[in-house]
Amino acid sequence: MGKGSSLARRVAQVAENALVQRKHVTVVDVICGLRWSYQRDIDIWRQGRADSLERVTAVDAAKMADAVALLREWATARGLTATETAQVSGSRDRRPLRFTADGDEELERQFKIEWYSPELSEARRRQLTERRNKAPDLVVIVGSAPWSCGGCGATGPHHIMEDDRPHCLSCADLDHLVFLPAGDAALSRRAKKESVLSAVVVEFNRRRKRYERRGILVEDEALARAEEQCLADEEVRLRRRERDRVRREAGDVEFQAALAAEIRRLFPGCPDERAQAIAVHAGLRGSGRVGRTAAARVLDEQAVTLAVVASVRHLDTDYDHLLMAGVPRREARDRIRDRIDQVLTTWSA
Repeated sequence: MGKGSSLARRVAQVAENALVQRKHVTVVDVICGLRWSYQRDIDIWRQGRADSLERVTAVDAAKMADAVALLREWATARGLTATETAQVSGSRDRRPLRFTADGDEELERQFKIEWYSPELSEARRRQLTERRNKAPDLVVIVGSAPWSCGGCGATGPHHIMEDDRPHCLSCADLDHLVFLPAGDAALSRRAKKESVLSAVVVEFNRRRKRYERRGILVEDEALARAEEQCLADEEVRLRRRERDRVRREAGDVEFQAALAAEIRRLFPGCPDERAQAIAVHAGLRGSGRVGRTAAARVLDEQAVTLAVVASVRHLDTDYDHLLMAGVPRREARDRIRDRIDQVLTTWSA
């Protein structure tokens, strides 16, 4: 079998996997799936640190074009919908991402086409397309190697790419932003929303061989507003938790009363205080006891009986003593079975 057939099979397999997982397929999915490039290399390209995807790919533009053509054949045969999307870098100049070193216009257009499953609704497809066409976050990089600013020659902890060179935050007009470490998703989301200008801060993890998010840069005033919103929300959450607690406690009291009444109905000879004690013990929230099961919550007769049997086993027999003496659990239960039956018979009268 020829090399072309082998590549076609590999492209189809990679594309099929992507389609199953995400309902759409991109050229980058295929290139990564073929192991021609890796996610860290794709990140470098999208950050604007490589002038083309070809620079961080193990094959040349011609080979990549072959894969794109095979992807188009496969997608057309599958009845997928073709959509051309914008590709913009996370660099300060927001330049269009280029796939090939030469930048042939027609070839670049083919690389930008993404294929969507016909199973996707029109609304979902439009949503995905809008998301893909949206300019990505500006990406600020924590320097892991020595670098110097392409504008002033200085260095520092962070830089952003512009005109194919790293630039310090001052030269990139980002030095007025403040750093918000990752960790509080609600605060980060609100601060970014409030900030007119923001950037994502990433750092390369050498052990995992990938860029990882470390936080965001946002305007100081935006962060202050976001903090106020989160504080207000915390007060709301505290009040809601208190209301839920009171409601749960009230529900527990009502359930325990109903459980005690059902115990007395099934076992009329059971003393009232004992029935109440069984109900409270078995129905304790978070206990995992039989009274907390779904069956017991609807007062299923078998579940209620099991709660009573458990109480008799521990309080009216030698079961616990037998366990402490090292008697196996099943043997201990066999020894006390007659005693349990005796108590239940008395209470059932």
